[in-house]
Amino acid sequence: MKKNSPWVYLLLILPPLFWAGNSVLARGVAELIPPVAMSFWRWLIALVILLPFTARQTLKDWPQIRAGWKNILLLGFFGIASFNTLLYTAAHSTTAINIALTQSVMPAIIVLISYLMFHDRISRRQIFAILLCVIGAGYIIIHGDIHRLLSLKFVIGDLLMLLAVCLYALYSVLLRNRPAIHPLSFLTTTFAVGVVLLLPLYLWEQGKVPALTLSQPVILSLLYVALCPSILAYLCWNRGIHEIGANRAGLYINLIPLFAALLAVIFLGERFSAYHLVGIFLIFFGLLLFNLPLKRTRG
Repeated sequence: MKKNSPWVYLLLILPPLFWAGNSVLARGVAELIPPVAMSFWRWLIALVILLPFTARQTLKDWPQIRAGWKNILLLGFFGIASFNTLLYTAAHSTTAINIALTQSVMPAIIVLISYLMFHDRISRRQIFAILLCVIGAGYIIIHGDIHRLLSLKFVIGDLLMLLAVCLYALYSVLLRNRPAIHPLSFLTTTFAVGVVLLLPLYLWEQGKVPALTLSQPVILSLLYVALCPSILAYLCWNRGIHEIGANRAGLYINLIPLFAALLAVIFLGERFSAYHLVGIFLIFFGLLLFNLPLKRTRG
């Protein structure tokens, strides 16, 4: 296992922070912005912001992009067009707790897909570490009260979230097959794929729901999701997976409910409680345990 700089792990903390804000926002504006419109405009605005800075590099990388178009199409479908559209759709029928709970199992799904597709090695200690992270995230989500978990009701939105999590786990695992192009070129092309794939669905939705009203909350929400959970988060996430692999990076997904809880404490005046500390301990101990070097066996 190669030794990585500490900045890589710091880099992987940013996407869960931005995605926590995205999950909270998705529920908050569910009545203002239709789900496909939210996803379509998110990626279109992100693409428009990127293009002035990335167009030249993308054209330079075009031969490699054309050669690897199948992988770019798959990654654009799984990670850009599908995941967030399903999340925003799920937010119309399920709760923020259920959305966060479903996302907390993503690291385990990433490990399973990595094993099935690429036979990636994982030790019993690392499996235990994954369980610790999932339990820690879940403990924060249910506020340390098992009765909240038992009283949860599951609806169609939960199945959509489970599908979304599986597709994003596929995206994370398949990043190893992305073409050898500049990260900004990769971001630009996958965002473009997402916009093109979402366009027919967006036009269909426009015939079914009232037209989007560009109020201040709507504009600010779209700008946030285009900048932070999209451009910045995907740059950090893609780089982090490139450096340490999908299995190790995937555990950082469990920071989403932690950051969502902390954001609620900071911006909504919620109280920091003992269950936050328990969850933080379990998540960070699990991250530490998973990243300990594996013992080498003599051949």
